[in-house]
Amino acid sequence: MSIVLIFENKDPKPWKKALKKKLPNATIEVYPNVKNKETVDFVICWKPIKHVFEQFPNIKIIQSVGASIQHITASQKINSENIITRIVDERLSNDMWEFLLAIVLLDLKNAKTYIQQQAANTWKQHNYKTIDETTISILGLGKIGGYVAEKFAQVGFRVKGWSTSKKQITNVESYSGESEFVSFLDNSNYLINLLPLTDKTKGILNKNVFQKLPKGSFLINVGRGEHVVDADLIDALDDAILSGAFLDVFVNEPLSKEHRFWRHPKIQITPHVASLTNVETATEQITENYKLFLKNEELRNVVSLKKGY
Repeated sequence: MSIVLIFENKDPKPWKKALKKKLPNATIEVYPNVKNKETVDFVICWKPIKHVFEQFPNIKIIQSVGASIQHITASQKINSENIITRIVDERLSNDMWEFLLAIVLLDLKNAKTYIQQQAANTWKQHNYKTIDETTISILGLGKIGGYVAEKFAQVGFRVKGWSTSKKQITNVESYSGESEFVSFLDNSNYLINLLPLTDKTKGILNKNVFQKLPKGSFLINVGRGEHVVDADLIDALDDAILSGAFLDVFVNEPLSKEHRFWRHPKIQITPHVASLTNVETATEQITENYKLFLKNEELRNVVSLKKGY
């Protein structure tokens, strides 16, 4: 039995160090430096290279170091014996909420406009919106989305959310299913995407959705880059259907320097930093799962492959 870390676009060193401290007797290796691939039964990964799991014939557990598993299912052949688990961390939820609150408030109070005016030595006042007259619409009311929705409501925003099933969240209006999707979009000032990426949600942020939003809505995508149809978003911004967009996730990361998003005046970009996994708390969960695996007990935060989350 052994553990292998397979990371792309993330430094595995702090993860290995933290795990060795918690599991001093375990064999923990970092791909591609693996002595015996046949002994590997527990994989810890982030964005593994395509088909790399095929090098390890005896994988039992696949542990994502983030909340998402799409980076695994899109690049690997998963068999029925594999169990996929993910990180569920309240700290991630709170970090996401703080990030989104900052974006909304900066837009509400015209911060970007004043930064541009300062650069041009322009003194001009603009009207602003207030929290109590602003509607936040959240796509996805899972663990993170539900937490974010509740926190926005507590501050005083009008909040509604859409998901596959009805949710009971204090002061949050819940919509569900395809039949209620258009109604959910009505009166949205900010549309925040926190959906998991599945076959059904891929490309959900497209021209049909943008055209059903009130003119001047603002899009925030912290879900996955594949949720957005890039060309449709640019058209919606150019046609003033949307007032702006804040994007933290992209189909290909890092975002290509040639991508049109970099230069669009109505798009703001951050490098996938809305909520960063904390190595210490995440390795606590991974350690617990590894010990449960050794005892042949049920693991924590197991993902439904049928649902994709």
